[in-house]
Amino acid sequence: MESIDAIKRLAALAQDSRLAVFRQLVKAGKEGLAAGDIARSLGITPNTLSAQLTILTNAGLATSRRDGRSIIYAADYDAMSALLIYLTEDCCQGRPEVCAGLADVAGRAVCAR
Repeated sequence: MESIDAIKRLAALAQDSRLAVFRQLVKAGKEGLAAGDIARSLGITPNTLSAQLTILTNAGLATSRRDGRSIIYAADYDAMSALLIYLTEDCCQGRPEVCAGLADVAGRAVCAR
């Protein structure tokens, strides 16, 4: 991953409601959620949500598809994984104990699904 892509993705997540939307999409799984369901669930107005989803999509963190009259949004798990790997790939510097806690958390998060 290029640093410019990491910066774009981190910037997209650096706002309260966008982070909440992204976390909602991550929880929803690969099936995703309709925009209206996200708005109701998080109490975000549709026009504000539209702007937030556009930023997340442009950063590569979310995808969209049409399903009838609805637009379904989903987290892009590959992009999320690439960002996390980029942020942590050099963390151990030959000392695995430095990242042991992170590996434990990652394992629990994956197993909780």
